[in-house]
Amino acid sequence: MANDATDGDGEIGSRLIAHLVELRSRLLRAIGGLLAVLIVLLPLANKLYGWLALPLLAKLPPGSRLIATQVASPFFTPMKLAFCVALMVSMPWLLYQAWAFVAPGLYKREKRLALPLLASALALFYAGCAFAYFIVLPAVFTFLNNVTPPGVAMMTDISAYLDFVLAIFLAFGISFELPVALVILVLLGWVTPAQLREWRGYAIVGIFFVAAVLTPPDVVSQLLLALPMIALYELGIIAARMVAPKPGAA
Repeated sequence: MANDATDGDGEIGSRLIAHLVELRSRLLRAIGGLLAVLIVLLPLANKLYGWLALPLLAKLPPGSRLIATQVASPFFTPMKLAFCVALMVSMPWLLYQAWAFVAPGLYKREKRLALPLLASALALFYAGCAFAYFIVLPAVFTFLNNVTPPGVAMMTDISAYLDFVLAIFLAFGISFELPVALVILVLLGWVTPAQLREWRGYAIVGIFFVAAVLTPPDVVSQLLLALPMIALYELGIIAARMVAPKPGAA
């Protein structure tokens, strides 16, 4: 009996060590991929920042420029942007490494559902960031430029601008994950598609509240977040109906 217990403990220890080795391997591959993308993007850091600043510069008077109020910010701010872009570009690789680590422990049905959810979440996050850059930021900066008092020049610091844009990207990227969140709630059995339809009115009120909190205090930018989220809520209901367990299913 003692030998059986010892063998069992040894087997558990061996499995744990194997999992830790696999985790270390996946982490190293993930970090290596991120660093490789970052190395490629670092020489382009200033060009990336110039591209990021276009929505603001396009709305300012001709000849306007961003300013740097800190000594080292002209160097560190583009580097920070390059890292953020590298993180977004390498996100499929990072998620693949995470998936490769956890997939062996999943059931066949879980694998069949998890992969489309991951791909959809990634695509929706990218779509939210693109929507923010091409649609929301020009509208926000148009509003801010129009409400600027006469005689006041908008002289935005490059570091503050980057933080503002990254916050907008994050807000819209996460907000666009709404369909995936609804599908997960349905798969967990916490809600049903019928309940989501019944709660549509409350959801719309909540969406407008979130839009008012996350966007500048103007109607245009709030609508630019609220209306897509309402459409995504409806899309989430449709997707939830497709994946919801059927009554009587085993």
